[in-house]
Amino acid sequence: MTPNSAESDAILLEADGPVAVLTLNRPAARNAIDDDMRADLMAALDRVARTDSVKALVITGAGKGFCSGGDVKSMQARLSVPPGEVALNGWRRQQRTHHAISMLHALPKPTIAAVNGAATGLGCDVALCCDFIIASDAARFAMTYILRGLIPDGGGMYFLPRRVGLSRAKELIFSGRTVEPEEALRIGMIDRVTGAGTLLDDARAWAAELSHGAPAALALSKNILDQTFELSVEQVFSMGSQAQAICYSSREHQESVAAFLEGVAQRRAAKQKGEVA
Repeated sequence: MTPNSAESDAILLEADGPVAVLTLNRPAARNAIDDDMRADLMAALDRVARTDSVKALVITGAGKGFCSGGDVKSMQARLSVPPGEVALNGWRRQQRTHHAISMLHALPKPTIAAVNGAATGLGCDVALCCDFIIASDAARFAMTYILRGLIPDGGGMYFLPRRVGLSRAKELIFSGRTVEPEEALRIGMIDRVTGAGTLLDDARAWAAELSHGAPAALALSKNILDQTFELSVEQVFSMGSQAQAICYSSREHQESVAAFLEGVAQRRAAKQKGEVA
């Protein structure tokens, strides 16, 4: 990835320093995700994962919305196929959607959703699967699947209870109601609220703060933390032991220990010199 940008019709990806910004770029459709956009999103995420100079990712939406969910044209196409093909076609689309969400969730770098407007349905899932969510005062969140006779299929049934608790997640999913930024912050659905004019700058600054840690230690910590609700403490200890063994051999750890020991030696020498004098 160059310091400037890479883009497709539906996805813009730019990096300046350690922070990359990925923009969902279908503003006329409120950044609804269709098949082409999903493929471009996966390609962009793969590029971010493989670019060592990028230490953190911010994802946002072009125009006034973050992401309105699945594309209406895709819904129409799903209904127009022969009845015997509906289930298999739907299963295939689900697999691709789940792969895209999994790539974003498992990215071995900090991820921040900078929600600039409506995040509904699948768009809400995209935000929830990130490590952190910062929202402008113009943001809105809604798990609207129930209003279309559907269940949340983009990970919301996994991510939302982990943020707001099971009972509240059920209420939000069963009702499909809209959540304003202030309530979202209060119930733990999001992490920060800021002004619309400063949203992207604030998200970039936060991402930059999170990018200073040793990449190996951060990636391994994230991998384990994302599984801890499903693991026993013994399993966490076991995974942690393996991860720590990798960290012991990392360049960042070795350089940090060498610098620390050198500082200790210098302070001892200075102290001894003062005592002799």
